[in-house]
Amino acid sequence: MRGRRDIWTGVLALAFAVVAVFLVWPLFSVFTASFTDNRTGEVTLANYLKVLGHPYYLRALLNSIIVGIGGMIGAMLLGVPLAFLTSRYLVRGRDVIATLSVLALVSPPFIGAYAWIMMLGRNGWLREAMAEIGIELPSIYGLFGILLVFSLKFYPFVFLLTSSALAAINPSVEEAAENLGAGAWRRFFTVTLPLVFPAVSSGALLAFVLSLADFGTPSIVGGDFRVLATTAYNLFTSEMGGNPGLASTVSIVLIIVSMVVVAIQRRAVRRRNVEGSLVKRMAPRRLGPVSSVLAHLLCYGIVLASSLPSLVVIHTSFRKTSGPVFQPGFGLESYRRILHEVPHVITNSFVYSSLAVALIVILGTLIGYILTRREGVLSGALDSMLLVPYVVPGIVMGLGFVVTFNSPPLLLTGTATIIVLMLFIRRLPYAVRSSASILKQIRGSTEEAAISLGAAPGWAFLKVTLPLMLPGIMAGALMSFVTAINELSSSLILYVGRTMTMPVRIYLSVLDGEFGTAAALSTILLATTGIAVFLVFRYSGRKEGAFV
Repeated sequence: MRGRRDIWTGVLALAFAVVAVFLVWPLFSVFTASFTDNRTGEVTLANYLKVLGHPYYLRALLNSIIVGIGGMIGAMLLGVPLAFLTSRYLVRGRDVIATLSVLALVSPPFIGAYAWIMMLGRNGWLREAMAEIGIELPSIYGLFGILLVFSLKFYPFVFLLTSSALAAINPSVEEAAENLGAGAWRRFFTVTLPLVFPAVSSGALLAFVLSLADFGTPSIVGGDFRVLATTAYNLFTSEMGGNPGLASTVSIVLIIVSMVVVAIQRRAVRRRNVEGSLVKRMAPRRLGPVSSVLAHLLCYGIVLASSLPSLVVIHTSFRKTSGPVFQPGFGLESYRRILHEVPHVITNSFVYSSLAVALIVILGTLIGYILTRREGVLSGALDSMLLVPYVVPGIVMGLGFVVTFNSPPLLLTGTATIIVLMLFIRRLPYAVRSSASILKQIRGSTEEAAISLGAAPGWAFLKVTLPLMLPGIMAGALMSFVTAINELSSSLILYVGRTMTMPVRIYLSVLDGEFGTAAALSTILLATTGIAVFLVFRYSGRKEGAFV
């Protein structure tokens, strides 16, 4: 048993070392930089006084909160009705709805923003088509465009979590309320909604944090609407070559806002957590003819609206082009152009993501084992630390890596290594959660029996437990790959010309008006994402909740 403790103690020490170097240290560097004067290097509060006292930065802070709350409300307005209708009533093609929701969830939000520009931009085809029949659509640029993209992007969080919670409610609770004379609306707000409140609030929290942290969408469709993420990036680029004090200060404010909302959500869940015991699942009810048509229109309208940007991007990628200008008809000019001009960005994306996933799978599997099988104070602390990448925006982590690894002993800035390590630490929690989840379904006595028969602990893990974990490991690896290959915000800070990735090139192409190139690269990303989603469904037993 001593050897067993030594093996997993060593793994635990390695995990803490990795988290300390690639997570805690960069974030601490951002924190200390926010208190450092750019010119003198002295400790100062001037950066915070400027950020919290200047109308320019306060407006960005207020705008970020508005965007976060707006994205959260939009996600709930779409996700809760969709979950309720598909869970409580007979809606044909629920699997199709869930699959389209997942595809909308895992596709990069900046691609959706770019697609909406082609539809509702100044010369967008949808805007022009509606103008011909006398309907003037609102401009996609500004707050409306940001909230539209975020609502259609993040509602699947609320939908998937709420659907799972609704499926676990004991139907006798709602039946009792109905027998006591409560109407459908009253039952929903007084019985059903309190029961699923933890799930709804968790999905809403994810929508808020991701809306707050997103850089690509406000940068592409925001226009003059500044948020903290774009402000931090602009400050970083203007402070290049020095200590990015103001950019770090804005980043810390961004983290604080996220942490405050997380704390509020957790407190609300504790105060309003209502439990029920599941005896039998509620059978979906059949709607009347008119109600059924309306329900189907609403459900499919939501998922088709969220899928429309991807369809527009794919269609655009096959249009004929002459340089950046589109021509009538279809062709493969955009694909020929990217293969001729920027083939390295495609290779970089796949190579960097694959290397990061290899590291993620190895360490994530071991950490997942420790969290599940070796529970204790240290493993609990490690588990809490691994929640940080969910909350910290990519723009902040990218800034932290630049500040930290821009000088010896770890001079990594400008290399491919720094991008791989960034992707690794940001997506490590996916593999950890997936491994821990599958381990909860595997009896520990199986491994104990192998050890009692003389097998070394490490050998027992490799030969007994690891093969049983493979489905969960594969699902976590694929989700890590999907999110890594679509990473924009941190890569945009870390890349140099030779280390450019597809998301960065897409972003730059959109800003330069090269929509054909952007569409072709986006289609490659979307196809890769779709294949990965199919494989995750296969390895996770088609559980849409695996994505959340």
